[in-house]
Amino acid sequence: MIEASIPTLVLIAAIAVISPLLAERLRRFNVPDVVLELAFGIIVGPYVLKLAHTNDVVNGLSDIGLAFLMFLAGYELDLQRIRGRPLRLASLGWLLSLGIAFGFAFALVSTGLALDTLVVGLALTTTALGTLLPMLRDAGLLEARFGPYIVAIGTAGEFGPIVAVAVLLTRKDPFVTSALLVFFVAIAVACALLASRTRPPRMVALLRRHLHSSAQLPVRVSVLLVLVLVYLAFELGLDVLLGAFAAGVVVKLFTVGEDSEVIKGKLEAIGFGFLIPIFFIVSGIHFDLHVFLTRPTALLRIPLFLALFLVVRGLPALLLYRTALPHCPATGRASPPRPLLCHRAPTHRRHHQPRCLTRTDAPRECRRACRCRHALGASPPHAWPQPAAPVRRGRSGRPP
Repeated sequence: MIEASIPTLVLIAAIAVISPLLAERLRRFNVPDVVLELAFGIIVGPYVLKLAHTNDVVNGLSDIGLAFLMFLAGYELDLQRIRGRPLRLASLGWLLSLGIAFGFAFALVSTGLALDTLVVGLALTTTALGTLLPMLRDAGLLEARFGPYIVAIGTAGEFGPIVAVAVLLTRKDPFVTSALLVFFVAIAVACALLASRTRPPRMVALLRRHLHSSAQLPVRVSVLLVLVLVYLAFELGLDVLLGAFAAGVVVKLFTVGEDSEVIKGKLEAIGFGFLIPIFFIVSGIHFDLHVFLTRPTALLRIPLFLALFLVVRGLPALLLYRTALPHCPATGRASPPRPLLCHRAPTHRRHHQPRCLTRTDAPRECRRACRCRHALGASPPHAWPQPAAPVRRGRSGRPP
């Protein structure tokens, strides 16, 4: 079994190396390497070149990669940053999306373009947080001013449909499923409280002592917690992604202090360096391209559903997050939307001083944003006001 999977694993490893290199060459087009991994998986898969073939070993590594991806998504979740307004707006936005999605789903079922209103409605409200996480992380948006809102939106859109599917679309009694879900959440919350409030000095010293040794004890404990919560969710009949995400939140709460960045780097090396590319490439290999080749009418539904995704998830965002923009203290109006990667202050040049004053000192993303603002009629960087020079006074205290 292992010998049969070696050629496919070699192809996957080669694609995992080629994709970021090609993404770097296509940087001006902003093509994420995740998209390239999926595309290369389709090309080497059984429907195009027929070079890659999956088996239990490859599929097992892919499932572990998905679990580790959701674990890192939970690790990126900072409860202190998303609590309050970001989480409240994200939950309300998902409920609005749910109502809009059910309306479109009913129309699609009535016209014969879909088969089930509940399934299509829940599918239109989902957010692939695991797929978005690598792109958001590489773009640096997670630490931007709108980062908590993005993470909260992704969390609500990821786990709202998962919980709804677990309660409404399983063969078990909905009350039994709800009770099991509450039981799992209680266990996860207990683990989170235990991790955040109890840190025995001896245990912390032991983990710190073996952080750089061959034991790598903090990493092993994190992997153990992922597998335990995934197994618990599986035994309770819930989605295993809930267990992986909960494990990420618990590990994040426990790993605070000066060694947190080191532990995060080691976990990301395992995930983004090894397991997660396998998941994306195998997902491309499993993509059923034959359906679109034999049924061209199914291909026409792709732009329709993409437009529905944009409306269902975008319309509540336009209604809710318009008020989430920072307000200018001088005018009282919301600042106009601007690229999140630009690290400049708000653009009311009479009241604020921009941070990137020259085009040569600014990063690539900031210069690109500046060019976009010049095209919209904003003043160039050299026209921005400069701080006044200090007034030199004489011996009498008066200006010369």
